[in-house]
Amino acid sequence: MSGLGDTRTARATIAAVTATELAATTDEPWQPDEPMRTRKEVNRLHRTEHRWAALFMAAPVIGFLVFTVYPLGYAVYASLTRWNGLGQMTFIGLENYLRLFKDQYFLTSLWNTFFYMIGIPIGLALSLLLALALNRGIFGQTAFRTIYYVPVVSSLAAVAIVWQFAYNGDYGMINQVLAWFGIQGPDWLQNTATVKPAIIIMAIWKGLGYSTLLYLAAIQSVPRSMLEAATIDGANAAQRVWSIVVPMVRPVTFFLVVTNIIGGAQLFTEVNIMTPNGGPEFSSATVVWYIFRQAFRYQEMGYATAMAVVLGIIIFVVTLIQFRLNRRNEFSVE
Repeated sequence: MSGLGDTRTARATIAAVTATELAATTDEPWQPDEPMRTRKEVNRLHRTEHRWAALFMAAPVIGFLVFTVYPLGYAVYASLTRWNGLGQMTFIGLENYLRLFKDQYFLTSLWNTFFYMIGIPIGLALSLLLALALNRGIFGQTAFRTIYYVPVVSSLAAVAIVWQFAYNGDYGMINQVLAWFGIQGPDWLQNTATVKPAIIIMAIWKGLGYSTLLYLAAIQSVPRSMLEAATIDGANAAQRVWSIVVPMVRPVTFFLVVTNIIGGAQLFTEVNIMTPNGGPEFSSATVVWYIFRQAFRYQEMGYATAMAVVLGIIIFVVTLIQFRLNRRNEFSVE
């Protein structure tokens, strides 16, 4: 009997404790483990977060102002002065700009710079053809990709020196190959008719691998269903390439055109190494080469800066036109 009484007492005690806990839970509001923050503390926390956010945002902004905006503004001011790069600047207004548009050497170098851009569409067409060939799964495909890309990662100065020897009129490799067929090759870099085509060929060869790689990646992303549907409709290989592949790789073409125009407008190393005097009758000189010559050989830093500003404006306008034309030709595939 005593055991039964003890059990009843224990059960009653447990029930009383449970009822007390339930009453405390239902009657009293829930209390969080941590006290609620006051409005003042919340505002202080937000201010701290804003300070850290501003600090992280300030780093790129300050870098842009220091390394882009300030040099650009300083260059514009320097273009309005007579300055040798070391001494005191003498403000002369627009005299440098009026002078450069009367400078026959500047106009010739500007014409040469635009002439070199003839190689851009030629290089893009060759790159697209190579990408189409590599996309067919030919034997040694990986080896060919590596071979075509080696010039891209090679030093531009070293490549220019090699091509300079190849173009030599007396012992150059190109003239030796032509001699096998009974052709007397010219002195490529000392002839006004051949110096620009020679540099264009070298520039195309140098950038062919990069463009080919981008085109190959774009071609491999073309939906196979579209090509198969065109094949079922009776389109041959050339029609499939022209009607499907070329429009689908248009974003890559736009990117390559813009970057090649910007890079072509700044052509310097090839000309400076292969034709250090600007070629025969100044026929190979580019704007950047002429800027370098006036700035560091003749110490006309103000005049050279004016030419650099004009070149920058030309590049900006041409790039803006390219973006406008690309916007009109945009399309989407559902």
